[in-house]
Amino acid sequence: MKLIGNIFFYPGAGISSNSYIVSDEICVLIDPGYGPFLDRLVSSLIEDGFDVKDLDLIVNTHAHIDHCGASQRLKELSGARIALHRLEEKFLHAGAREVSLIFGVEPPEFKVDTLLADELSTGAANFRVLHTPGHTPGSISLYSEEHRALICGDLLFEYGVGRTDLPGGDTEALRKSIEETSRLDIDFLLPGHGNIVKGKDAVRHNFECIKNFF
Repeated sequence: MKLIGNIFFYPGAGISSNSYIVSDEICVLIDPGYGPFLDRLVSSLIEDGFDVKDLDLIVNTHAHIDHCGASQRLKELSGARIALHRLEEKFLHAGAREVSLIFGVEPPEFKVDTLLADELSTGAANFRVLHTPGHTPGSISLYSEEHRALICGDLLFEYGVGRTDLPGGDTEALRKSIEETSRLDIDFLLPGHGNIVKGKDAVRHNFECIKNFF
């Protein structure tokens, strides 16, 4: 469903992450989720008038299977390129495999076509690509100053934070990432799981609660 401007939101099902689309000259899908739920996501895209072949870029906020497990199949369906942070590419071939095996699922398998830089331009829209480690070493968040929106993966959620007890997790790094992103002007907090947090006051309160108890 359309959320704000050219950003669309698709809530996750089961263990699969939330997904987001930026519809622009370059059509970007952020976090395609867990492989078994891809057909559900594709059906939702079609309902909103998208063709899977409209996709140009698949951005993974990090390399956990619930966010990127569908990346390779979606690439094959769409022809889109897959993007990841350079530190997360290293994690993909080591720590992410270990995490998947802990949960008894096949690790993600895909080739990274593009390493993310500090900015992502989709045409009319521009996003700052923020390195927000803690949940994993190369986790990223995408910030739109125009829409005051932060797509934050598993950095934090509505009254929660990404876990740090799995391989590659770092609690102090996560605290620092949360502190730095809390300084941004945010009206829409768009997490990798659960509810969207809307409104400047609600976002500020969410950050305050998390920093007080985490």
